[in-house]
Amino acid sequence: MKIRSKRYKESEKQIDRTKTLSLKDAILILKKLQPSKFDASVDLHFNINVDPKKSDQMVRGTVVLPHGTGKKVRVAVFCKGENEKLAKETNADYVGGNELIDKVAGGFLDFDCAIATPDMMKDLSKLGKTLGPRGLMPSPKTGTVTNNIVKAIEDVRKGKVEFRVDKQGGIHLSVGKLSFSEDKLYENASRVIEMVNEAKPASVKGKFIKSVFISSTMNCGVKLAI
Repeated sequence: MKIRSKRYKESEKQIDRTKTLSLKDAILILKKLQPSKFDASVDLHFNINVDPKKSDQMVRGTVVLPHGTGKKVRVAVFCKGENEKLAKETNADYVGGNELIDKVAGGFLDFDCAIATPDMMKDLSKLGKTLGPRGLMPSPKTGTVTNNIVKAIEDVRKGKVEFRVDKQGGIHLSVGKLSFSEDKLYENASRVIEMVNEAKPASVKGKFIKSVFISSTMNCGVKLAI
């Protein structure tokens, strides 16, 4: 049995779990809940009608949040030559070729996003078991394997985030901070819901999104009417 904090229990009293709310109303509720001592993240939690074991039902994509996530994103770029110079000029946090690959292989994982040029992928593939489970492996599908290093870094800085269904059929991602205005949270969350909807595989019939909850860190969630 989970032990809930006093703040969580107080917040729970303000939510009627028998009701679903519009996104705007749910955000207003989150703003009124028992506050934490830090600027909490606001997250969306999707329950998706897919079978993640089937390759044709994998749900994955990216979305650029209109107002960013409110978090500082540490970017590692795997590249060589002129691209290395460009990456440093675009203020990537960590830049390098095989030496950076060796550093990560040795346990270094102090970054939130990895970008690579196509010519680095053969060498980078040996890090699949390290980066893959953490959602850090660069992929052409998410625009993180590219020769346009500058654009890729700028997109991440602007608030580009990746979403991917997990083994339980869930998608979880942050849409901002509780300190954001209601309008900014609404626009970010609306954009995510829109993009997840658009990622529906052709093989999935019937209702795609079973349910969506919105919550702030260490607080209870509010079910959305969608």
